[in-house]
Amino acid sequence: MKRSAGVLLSVTSLPSRYGIGCFDRTAYDFVDWLAAAGQTYWQILPLGPTSFGSSDDSPYQAYSAFAGNPYFISLDDLVAEGVLTRAECDAADFGSDPAKVSYEKLHENRLALLRRAYERSDISKNGEYQQFLRDNSWWLADYALFMAVKGFFGGQPWNQWPQDIRLHWGFALDYYRRELYFDVEFQQYLQFKFFQQWGRLKAYANSKHIQIIGDIPIYVSPDSADVWAHPELFQLDENNRPRAIAGCPPDAFAAEGQIWGNPLYRWDYHRSTGYDWWISRLWANFRLYDVIRIDHFRGFDEYFSVPCGSKNALSGHWEKGPGMDFFWQVRRRLGDRQLIAEDLGLMTDSVRWLVRDSGYPNMKVLQFAFDVKDTGAGNDYLPHNYNNNCVVYTGTHDNETMAGWLTGLDAQTMTLVRDYLGDWHTPAEKLCGRMISLAMMSAADTCIVPIQDHLGLDNGARMNQPSTVGKNWRWRMAADALTPELQRELLTVTRRYGRLNWDNFR
Repeated sequence: MKRSAGVLLSVTSLPSRYGIGCFDRTAYDFVDWLAAAGQTYWQILPLGPTSFGSSDDSPYQAYSAFAGNPYFISLDDLVAEGVLTRAECDAADFGSDPAKVSYEKLHENRLALLRRAYERSDISKNGEYQQFLRDNSWWLADYALFMAVKGFFGGQPWNQWPQDIRLHWGFALDYYRRELYFDVEFQQYLQFKFFQQWGRLKAYANSKHIQIIGDIPIYVSPDSADVWAHPELFQLDENNRPRAIAGCPPDAFAAEGQIWGNPLYRWDYHRSTGYDWWISRLWANFRLYDVIRIDHFRGFDEYFSVPCGSKNALSGHWEKGPGMDFFWQVRRRLGDRQLIAEDLGLMTDSVRWLVRDSGYPNMKVLQFAFDVKDTGAGNDYLPHNYNNNCVVYTGTHDNETMAGWLTGLDAQTMTLVRDYLGDWHTPAEKLCGRMISLAMMSAADTCIVPIQDHLGLDNGARMNQPSTVGKNWRWRMAADALTPELQRELLTVTRRYGRLNWDNFR
């Protein structure tokens, strides 16, 4: 990765009409804004389909490792196609707060509009749709049936379905495909529109010399088509229930560790297949993105296993993952691809060796740099310890905003920050720009800054607070936030530290 810069912004956070960011004009405008600001990358969060209107629709708990989120389908495009009317879209209730996503309202009202669009579309005679079905049947058939059956049973997780369909028996599959034919076709239609619209947006971004950094969660949701249709891939018992689940040990985010609840992989089985499922997953995602950030990279070295039913992660233990054997197979079968190793959390020598041997750039987060117990050569997050082959972030989607973090620092940590910056006068709430410059001037080949930090927003704009529910993944950017002044400031700092994307200035 050449010396460059980019912005982290979830698609959900775009200021689109109708309740959530999507693949509409605002996404194209954001690409234009990035290009004029000299950026190279737009980093997004996972695009998978999320839950049935829960309080938190986490993109890291998707119903499929391959499908896309239908909430991202542009209603404006469907109006232009003539399958929805503007009045219908304007009349729908998507919530009253333009700064927050209401997933409950989206599930209730946006899906109803999408169903109406499907019923008005003569999809069976669409040649592009038929080709899409042929090209994607290897994952789409199971996913569309999974979602149709889930709807039939009122959104219940698949492990609460009747035994025949819960255990994926052939005669039950045939029965539900016949009985729920139009519900299955609706799900296929949603995926067709998602991939059609995303393909156009990505092609536009690439035409503007903006590359997309996508995000793959290492684990899949326990309530997903992947676990339901392919139990052999996971550590399940004879009734397809998890024996152990994923989590992480106690850390700065959670004193009792975190229970994520995801089923763990049977790495011995994956190894015996040459990692076919994982290779297919990466191949499919490289059709969506130019660069892939693999979440929880350290899980390929060792993964944290928590006994199923545990109340916290204190009873968990580490197990060995596939290590370099997996990444050798990735290179052999997919060639050299651009991957980012998200190696945050508890670091061990074996994790460091895996990152080094893989050759992929790893992540540095400035908010982790100012540890009063570690201010020297052993602190991997202090910029003077970086090499070139890394990606520096002011913070991630799991962190506080930079402005929120700075204003909440204790006196000792603030002293470390000011001493490192050589700045004893700028008010704490104004130091955000200095921290962005610190990231930009570092040796890291790539610098990614969340849009909240460019905007100087406080923790009211935080995207996710781990181990909490009811307030995450909801933040949306104001429609007038991306001003020409901010664009010029970003262009200036990007040029100053040699990160300018010259392709848009020739």
